[in-house]
Amino acid sequence: MKPSLVIVGSIGLDTIETPREKRVEVLGGSVSYACAAASFFAKTGMVGVVGADFPTEHRELWERMGIDLTGLQTEEGKTFRWSGVYEENMDNRETLLTELNVLEKFSPELPETYRDAPYLFLGNIHPALQLQVLEQVRSPKFVLIDTMDFWINTARDELINVVGKCDMLTLNESEARLFTGKKELNEAAMELLTMGPKFVLIKKGKKGCELVSKEERYILPAYKLESVTDPTGAGDTFAGGIMGALAESGKLDEKSIRRAIVYGAVTAAFGIEEFGLERLAELDREQINARSEGFVHID
Repeated sequence: MKPSLVIVGSIGLDTIETPREKRVEVLGGSVSYACAAASFFAKTGMVGVVGADFPTEHRELWERMGIDLTGLQTEEGKTFRWSGVYEENMDNRETLLTELNVLEKFSPELPETYRDAPYLFLGNIHPALQLQVLEQVRSPKFVLIDTMDFWINTARDELINVVGKCDMLTLNESEARLFTGKKELNEAAMELLTMGPKFVLIKKGKKGCELVSKEERYILPAYKLESVTDPTGAGDTFAGGIMGALAESGKLDEKSIRRAIVYGAVTAAFGIEEFGLERLAELDREQINARSEGFVHID
């Protein structure tokens, strides 16, 4: 079965330290989290690169989750590494180490079976690579793009170009302000809409998220958890869940988009209960449905 959703991004081995525990070389990366989340809803194709040192058990995990790995490249060299330490509040973190390794020369190429996929998520990588992927799909129905402060600062023009070709942009509050120069979040969101996307989805951490279009504004609170184990990849899991739910429904009306955002938020909440993909690996759709139904009602 051909993937109805294609996701491109980074794949990494993360060393993560929280106030309570430290884990070394946990499976991570934007495409890894996003594909795992999307796999509960739709057939998902992965586009990324790993080194020759990438552990076989991680590939096997993705395969068990039903993720299509035809678009996964393996190159000589080492897999991307990242290391970070979280503060007590689990909101702020310090990056200790970033080793791009094979990611530095990553040139994404979509298999033929991916090029007609109606849904596409451009994970957080260089805007030039996001555009390279976008130009390889024939007629996508809906494209979500993610970014970060680094690209806003270093590749602004390229980022504006590719954002204008997408249906939804997602970023956090500080990134929205940085990108637009607007202090008020509402003004920043409206400015981002002038760049071309139909929707702007602003991630607000423990405050939830806000979806903005020219016609509507939808605010969703965060799903409340008693404790958080590892917030790494929460935004990617959120986005992957959204896109998976949209691909499953095949609809893009207001109600369907709001429902997809709820599914994304709930899946992300599950994900941060354990390190890396550990919680998602043991999760099932029934648990997602049950938590979603008890979270918020969508008219």
